[in-house]
This record gives sequence, C-alpha cells and structure tokens, in this order.
Amino acid sequence: MKKWFGLSAVLLMVSVAALAQAGSAGGQDERNHEVGGHVPAHGPSPAKGHHPPAAPNHGYSDRSGHPDAPHVHADGKWIGHDSGRNDPHYHLDHPWEHGRFNGGFGRGHVFRLRGGGPGRFWFDGFFFSVAAYDLEFCNDWLWDSDQVVIYEDPDHEGWYLAYNPRLGTYVHVQYLGTT
Repeated sequence: MKKWFGLSAVLLMVSVAALAQAGSAGGQDERNHEVGGHVPAHGPSPAKGHHPPAAPNHGYSDRSGHPDAPHVHADGKWIGHDSGRNDPHYHLDHPWEHGRFNGGFGRGHVFRLRGGGPGRFWFDGFFFSVAAYDLEFCNDWLWDSDQVVIYEDPDHEGWYLAYNPRLGTYVHVQYLGTT
C-alpha cells in the first residue's frame, strides 16, 4: 500500500510540473514555432525592400529541429520568403504563360497530390512545376498522396507558393494549366 501511495504521489507531482510548464510563456512560445501539422491562414506578406538572394547553402533552419528549407511557423511566420521582387532565381520571361490558377487559395483549399514529381505534378486536373531553385526543398514530398495548399506569391510575378502541411515546408511553383 505504501509503495502504491508513493508511486501515485510521484506521478501527481510530475503531472503538475508538466502542466505548469506547458501553461507558461515559455511553453506557449515553443508551440508557436512548431513546423508542420497546420495550414497557415494566409500567405507571406510582401518583402520590404530588396534583400539579396539566399546563397546556395540557404540556412533556413532558424531553430533547433526546424527544416533547412523554406517553412512556416505555427504562428504564421513564413521563413525564407524575403528576397523581394528582383530575385533572379524566380524571374520568368513570360509570367502567367499558361494562365492563372483559379482553384482556390489558402486554408480553405487543401488539395491532395495525385502524381508526378517536381518537374510536373497535379491535383484535381491542375498542373504545376517546382522552380528549379527550389528543387532541393521538396525531396521528401510524397507526390502521389501529400496534401498541398496553394498561396499567391506577393513578390515573384508568375509564381505561386505550394505549402506541404505534413512537413511545414513550401516551394515556388509555376502553374502549367489544366487537363
């Protein structure tokens, strides 16, 4: 009986300590910066000013445990989308060459990838291609089953942002039209 009472007391103290930590400002801060498992309410804000393009070794992992790829924090902060309008990596000679995507943007429009790969993938009859500069950031996407959410890119004409909720990462994509 004494062993059971002692074990119960220890479990109760551990539970109370864990609940107190989760409710503290520090616990809340950690939850706000988790990556993946959510869909952002909106896309990134336009970049302020002109920032030089990221170097080949991008360094997007802004915190321990975050991916070294453009990603979105649970609090809606878009990491890695700050190069501005003149980034040569996202220049297109013919923006909107295949028309504009009209299947819906943001949180209310979550699509399931149906096949292909970064060079050409599709869902619901819409086709897209990942920007060459972003190819390394989608190596772990499941092209036949992952969910994707499309956002308008406020800085790079002719591009959209495809966000993967499973991973919390995103890439620049060009719309290729419909079937």
